Amino acid sequence: LLLLCCTEEAAVIVSGLKNTDVFVGESATFTCELSHPGVKNVQWWLDGSPLHNNFVTEISEQDGMIHTLTLNDVACHDSGTVTFRAGSLISSAKLLVKGISLLE
Repeated sequence: LLLLCCTEEAAVIVSGLKNTDVFVGESATFTCELSHPGVKNVQWWLDGSPLHNNFVTEISEQDGMIHTLTLNDVACHDSGTVTFRAGSLISSAKLLVKGISLLE
């Protein structure tokens, strides 16, 4: 009988971030699923800047394994690279915010 301890080193990214395209004013959601709960030092970044939970940026966690970032009411300048980091694990994806062109 093998007893495996769920240490940070044992955790892997089961499902990483996916590139997301949204229009100005919409919400963009990124999800990263880890194989084990309890990984320390979880942080989200947008183009190298750390993100924090507020009314525009919603950061949530389910069962310690599914980490979700929702950016509300995005603007064109929010386009960039979203990065999720949990300990030594990293996943990144592109966020493209598209302007709305009015067709005559």
